[in-house]
Amino acid sequence: MLHDFNTEFDTPSPGIDVLTSRVAELLAGEDVVVLLVGTPPGGLAVLSFRSNVWYPGPVAILDELYVRPGLRGRRLGSALLAASCELVRGRGGALLEINVDGEDTDARRFYEARGFANTEPGGTEPMLYYYREL
Repeated sequence: MLHDFNTEFDTPSPGIDVLTSRVAELLAGEDVVVLLVGTPPGGLAVLSFRSNVWYPGPVAILDELYVRPGLRGRRLGSALLAASCELVRGRGGALLEINVDGEDTDARRFYEARGFANTEPGGTEPMLYYYREL
């Protein structure tokens, strides 16, 4: 599904074999979790956990949330997001971060409707995400 996700949104993918190998390696540890919904799976959420100086428990980032196109509108994404929040809470975490492309208004609307914000409490300026491949 990760390959399908990237293909659908015209994002480069290393291919199914590479992704399968990477995910298997990551799932062997405790820092990455993949949640699936449906039988056969019609959607997934990929979460990465890490320690953080500002929170006593782990902080999680929702690396990916994807529902197959033919299954959208059935609240599978909402179920995956709710299960992700519960998993983070269950591990003692207090923060779930999500990075969204600025032009992806559908994803931004989806997360905002479920209580996520891109401003600090009491703030008005949006938070920005910066990165640099090394």
